Amino acid sequence: MSESRIRENATAPAAGSAPGSQAPLGERVYLAVLDAVRSGELKPGDRVREQDIAERLGVSRTPVREALGRLLGKGLLEQSGGRGLVVRTLAAGEVVDLYVMREIIEGAAARLAAQHASAPELAALADVHARFAASRDERELARLNRQFHDSIHRAARNPYLDAAARELQDTIALLTVTTFSVAGRPEEAVGEHAAILDAIAARDADRAEQLARAHIRTALRVRLGLVESAAPR
Repeated sequence: MSESRIRENATAPAAGSAPGSQAPLGERVYLAVLDAVRSGELKPGDRVREQDIAERLGVSRTPVREALGRLLGKGLLEQSGGRGLVVRTLAAGEVVDLYVMREIIEGAAARLAAQHASAPELAALADVHARFAASRDERELARLNRQFHDSIHRAARNPYLDAAARELQDTIALLTVTTFSVAGRPEEAVGEHAAILDAIAARDADRAEQLARAHIRTALRVRLGLVESAAPR
């Protein structure tokens, strides 16, 4: 794991915090480790040692223990016999279950966004889409894709849906290889995002939901191809 990156994430204010504020240390350690998983610095099956993280972050073991306990409770880490804690590996069936829930959430979010999105929210969503369409870097595409969907969640104006989406995003972090690494998928996603954006802007809730659900079903097809290609022969 990159020491400089995880240290930077642990010392930065948490997303959404007020300028100059600091989230509790345990929360910042949690977010730093989660980001290391999401970026692929910590991969499924990698060992996660409390002492190593404490030393790399320059913190005591207490907030690290708190963060790792939270990650274990969320199912992002698991006990692996004598190896201790490791990053969890999702089975193919779990990936399908994850995307089934993601389809439901993204469809509902697009429907509600079509009903409630303000003009500034639509403009912000269009800006994220334009940056996504212009990018050729797969990691940047993955980041902008999260931002695109997060923007839809906020525009949906439903805190319970937003909380469920954030919970799901934590588990999605275990899928460290982005689907945007597959040839043709970025261009495909640009068209799908554009259609969803158009439906939301047109206040067509039914179409927005249908398109968002189809978008996630296509992403699942690509994801299962990645899972199959990575499986031992």
